[in-house]
Amino acid sequence: MHKMISTVKINLEELFIDQAKLNDLGNYIQKVLELAGEGNDVILTGKAPVWLYLKISHVLHGKVRKLIYDSPVTGEVVIFNHNPF
Repeated sequence: MHKMISTVKINLEELFIDQAKLNDLGNYIQKVLELAGEGNDVILTGKAPVWLYLKISHVLHGKVRKLIYDSPVTGEVVIFNHNPF
């Protein structure tokens, strides 16, 4: 039986109050992994520092099927897509 693929939207801005802190990076990663699940399509959005986007993207590689960045300026940008079809 095939697993149902979900699309999960994660607003990185909701992970922190006021300003993201490197000391809290482990907490951010844990929360994102819980939200993303395994094998889903994930959309990252929200006002967050570039280092947080880069680290979260790296952590999700191999865990999610497709990763998309979405902003009002760029629209959706596919970061990676490991869908074999």
